[in-house]
Amino acid sequence: MPAVPKMSRSAVIAVAIFLMAHLALLIGLTTPEKFVFDEVHYVPAARQMLAPVMSQPMLNPMHPPLAKELIAASIAAFGDNALGWRYPATLFGALAIVAIYLCGLALFAAQGPAIAAALIAAFNQMLYVQARIAMLDIFALGFGLLATAAFMHGFRRERPHALFAVAGCLFGCAAACKWSGLFPLGICIVIVAVIRLMQGWHTLFADARPDDWYRPDLWPDFRTPHVALCFAVLPAMTYLAAFVPLDGLSLPDLIEAQRRIFADNTTTAIAGHTYMSSWPSWPLLARPVWFLFDKTAEDIVSAIVFLGNPLVLWPALAALAIVLRDVVVARRWDAFLIAAFYFGPWLAWALLPRTLGFIYYYLPAATVASLALVYVLCRNGLPRWLLWAYVGLAAIGFAIMLPISAAFLGTSMQGFNRLMLFQSWI
Repeated sequence: MPAVPKMSRSAVIAVAIFLMAHLALLIGLTTPEKFVFDEVHYVPAARQMLAPVMSQPMLNPMHPPLAKELIAASIAAFGDNALGWRYPATLFGALAIVAIYLCGLALFAAQGPAIAAALIAAFNQMLYVQARIAMLDIFALGFGLLATAAFMHGFRRERPHALFAVAGCLFGCAAACKWSGLFPLGICIVIVAVIRLMQGWHTLFADARPDDWYRPDLWPDFRTPHVALCFAVLPAMTYLAAFVPLDGLSLPDLIEAQRRIFADNTTTAIAGHTYMSSWPSWPLLARPVWFLFDKTAEDIVSAIVFLGNPLVLWPALAALAIVLRDVVVARRWDAFLIAAFYFGPWLAWALLPRTLGFIYYYLPAATVASLALVYVLCRNGLPRWLLWAYVGLAAIGFAIMLPISAAFLGTSMQGFNRLMLFQSWI
């Protein structure tokens, strides 16, 4: 019996990962049947889009419309209820896990490590919680990680044109959900610009190696017009297309929409927020966000805490230190890409004037951190079983934290307090 072609096998595994992740995310999705956290902003905005005539003022003009349009389409399909609000988030949560698998294939060129990376990303509570709520971040994450996967697959190819074009279109979709979707696009632009600049200077490494992140012969036919098309024109076209259902082809309306988004997202917040935190604290999990905390019985609470799996994110910091070392000392291309797409989306928040920040802004970097863990656990000299033992440990951490991540489970006050390890988590 002929062997299944490698690409076909990868496609089958990707579909299997998507279906399993999607089904897992659907369990208990409609609990609670009321708005959770920022759903109070985005669901009414989606409802407004379904009206025969768009009412004024426009709700939630501070973010682009694509994610809200997807929520609106779901409400039209499944009804104005908890399932209708949250269903598309589960789709994009599953797609984000598939995207990590595809990134793993590009970086590690093996099914086992790629599947392990997807599982670790799934067992990091951050993605699970965000994929079960009608907010915008999971949509930007899904599109952004798929675009990142396309870029990673094209990075080492002689002709990356098609994959880079796909990445550009998907980055435009990510930005059309939330402007933070522009961060990974910016990383790609910087990477391409640095490589082209070094090639223009005829830079050579004295001890050049096959796995260097920079090679003077990289992308010989990928010229400036191709760069502009893939990383400027196509992202802009897909981004602006999301506004057409609301603003038509009116240029003044499109410009005004961008002005409103820019003004709202660059205004320094005056009032604080109970769960606000700053970007240096996010990798340490210093301040979670309580999306939901309801007392359902005398000693039972229904809780959704956006925190992250400590058994994933704390060890990831050590793994990232090794990744950075390999970028500098060994110049490895896989370490270079992992570091770029981890530190870029995280440190970009340090450059913005907004003082109001939340740990869920760390979601893209935290998801990419799973690739750093697999990178380290697959190093030469380490036993193969160690990677899967760690995947099991991550699963245990996920299971322990599930009662404060899924509202449908419920937990006792004693159990809740036991999981709140630090005073800053309360």
